Amino acid sequence: MGHTNDPAVIESLMRTKGRWAIVGLTTNEWRSAYDVSLFIRDQLGMDIIPVNLAGDTVHGEPGYRTLAEIPAEKQPIDVVDCFVNSERVGKVVDEAIAVGAKAVWLQLGVIDEAAAERAKAAGLDVVMNSCPAQQAWKFKI
Repeated sequence: MGHTNDPAVIESLMRTKGRWAIVGLTTNEWRSAYDVSLFIRDQLGMDIIPVNLAGDTVHGEPGYRTLAEIPAEKQPIDVVDCFVNSERVGKVVDEAIAVGAKAVWLQLGVIDEAAAERAKAAGLDVVMNSCPAQQAWKFKI
């Protein structure tokens, strides 16, 4: 049986202030990560950490090329929000486990059942095929 999102986990992740590493967040304003990351920072009140291939700064926030490059003073990472395709997300989930993240959030259309199972087995909360910007209204956030 596949992963089923727990509404209580979704609400807790969106209400609990913390650090969200946004993997796949670039300066490309046409990508959904660009606007969703602003929602996470400005509406949910989270600290965001851009993670992209170039390590570019986005929204004035210093970027990193991998989760492992995020410095100790920006740890722990509460949520790793994954804006990468399903074929690549397993590697990101494994990195999230390795750096001690508390949760992984796989965005709309991003599905990897095996990666979700590995994350759950490692004690991480998992949300898959969902977007916080689309979930917020359900919890009046």
